[in-house]
Amino acid sequence: MGAARKTAKRHANAEDAAPTTVGADHVAHVRVDPEYVGQRLDNFLIRLAKGVPKSHVYRIVRSGEVRVNRGRVAADYRLQAGDDIRVPPLRTGERKGGTGARTVPPLMPPILYEDDDLIVVDKPAGVAAHGGSGVLHGMIERARAARPHQTFLELAHRLDRETSGVLMLAKTRRALQSLHEQLREGHVEKRYLLLVAGDWVNDRQHVRLPLTKFINRAGERRVAIDPEGVASHTIFTLKRRLGAFSLLEAELKTGRTHQIRVHVAHLGFPIAGDDKYGDFELNRRLVRGEFGVRFGRMFLHAFSTRFAHPVSEEPLAIVSALPDDCNSLVQALAARSHATAV
Repeated sequence: MGAARKTAKRHANAEDAAPTTVGADHVAHVRVDPEYVGQRLDNFLIRLAKGVPKSHVYRIVRSGEVRVNRGRVAADYRLQAGDDIRVPPLRTGERKGGTGARTVPPLMPPILYEDDDLIVVDKPAGVAAHGGSGVLHGMIERARAARPHQTFLELAHRLDRETSGVLMLAKTRRALQSLHEQLREGHVEKRYLLLVAGDWVNDRQHVRLPLTKFINRAGERRVAIDPEGVASHTIFTLKRRLGAFSLLEAELKTGRTHQIRVHVAHLGFPIAGDDKYGDFELNRRLVRGEFGVRFGRMFLHAFSTRFAHPVSEEPLAIVSALPDDCNSLVQALAARSHATAV
């Protein structure tokens, strides 16, 4: 037997002998079944290693401790049937009795649409879509706790923690794969309402500014305009002038992280209440109620989405009403601008 064949055989035998479940005292090798084809590596690992903080999962992927087919990959790698995933020793959050060390508080937001394949919910502001990065329990973990008998429930996409509105959850892997495909190909229409500081000029404006991600000195994820970044396209439509503010509609043509927030901030029109890219002094004034009502969140709301049902392919249009706190601010600003005009 040649040296290459002996090496391959030793490698195969080692893989066959490796544990297939994660644990604190061993390296595990997990083979990807066909039902998980297309799932992101990070989501696969998070479900596999229940109780392990998501921040730790992302760290071991970035450091290369997790390997797919003996190579390093990014957290957003899409799994293929037969992939061999090397998982380093992990201490899962389980007690001796086998029960989880953390109790996830159940939360199912108002349901905008539901059938056997998906749930579309009205996510409140202040709730992260998923746990990690200092967030113990996100929307998806709490939704699973609210539906303990639902065998499959995954996020089809994400919303920023402070963004409210339409969020899609898949109840079957078939639905998840279809929704992911529609999102990748740009077949899901997503529209947002946002309040920005300043007098927006154009009734309708296309913004094409490439974006790049980076980590700031505090270790927080940020996004910036970068000529070498990924292409990003947002269409903004002016809905209403409100004195020192403008109410806009944003249609996403691409779905980059913090895309809307960075695009308007770069143009000099930060979103009211944005604690990452906004006008921090203006945010403090909003919290104090200097514009008629107290407002302590980011004014960004995913109010509408259109897509084909992931199984029946029937066209679906889902709408979420503007939350009461956002609507109250709009009404207060409208009253102030009217009084000023008179």
